[in-house]
Amino acid sequence: MLAYIVRRIVYVIPIVISVALVCFLLVHITPGDPLVAVLPADASQELADQMRIAYGFDRPLPVQFGLWLWKAVNGDLGHSIATGRPVLSEVMRAVGNTVTLIGFTLGLFFGLIAGYFRDTWVDKVATGIAIAGVSVPHYWLGMVLVIIFSVQLSWLPAVGAGPGGSGAWGWDWEHIRYLILPAITTSVIPMGIVTRTVRALTGDILSQDFVEALRAKGLREAQVFRHVIKNAAPTAMAVMGLQLGYMLGGSILIETVFSWPGSGLLLNSAIFQRDLPLLQGTILVLALFFVCLNLMVDIAQAAIDPRIKRS
Repeated sequence: MLAYIVRRIVYVIPIVISVALVCFLLVHITPGDPLVAVLPADASQELADQMRIAYGFDRPLPVQFGLWLWKAVNGDLGHSIATGRPVLSEVMRAVGNTVTLIGFTLGLFFGLIAGYFRDTWVDKVATGIAIAGVSVPHYWLGMVLVIIFSVQLSWLPAVGAGPGGSGAWGWDWEHIRYLILPAITTSVIPMGIVTRTVRALTGDILSQDFVEALRAKGLREAQVFRHVIKNAAPTAMAVMGLQLGYMLGGSILIETVFSWPGSGLLLNSAIFQRDLPLLQGTILVLALFFVCLNLMVDIAQAAIDPRIKRS
């Protein structure tokens, strides 16, 4: 197992370097001057040149990439041009806020139940919820939820992450009220995908010969169900890992609708403000999170299913 983990980590290193290079080049090939966000409208050419030297934009791109990568490895992603705050602290706080929105593990539960009770009313209800979740556009659902629960019923707040516009999170009812609507909106599509995948997987496992053999040996249904879960876990983990990565990178619309201070809203702000360091840092952290997440899923799959490790 240790050799497998080391091999997977070695495979990840060139991927990480490639991701960093792509993140660096993507923001440099876009038109426009990133210093426009900090320079006054009547700035002289001398001041513009001084700012360009201060941010290192006067150097060749390979030199800029080397210096940027070295600082990133040491945890320094620079400072935001718009706010002057460290990029790493801004990004990590935003990613933490986005992670609190994730609640699609219900899809795993629905999929297992639907697959185990296939062709029953339980299956039909779970499948209906999954299809509805996949079919409804999440930004439209977010606006509908705001209209119903915030505007008409006045039960839940429409925007923000805390009382008084505070972005600081706390696990109390005053903060949880702000979490409910964006969490539901973010989770419906991944929950539907996970439910449908796990349902099909569970039904396929239950039709295999080893399940009949377990029942013939006299195992109780709860014990048989544990074997089904163990066989379904590797594929379910792969699907959930991919959906988690997509949610972190694709939450711009939802976080904009709810003004939720997460990674999507931060990325949106960085794009419109031409905040180059913040844009680079946000893309890099999200990409590395996705890569590390897939690495952890690979290792967990091998730990659960030894056949993956041997192959």
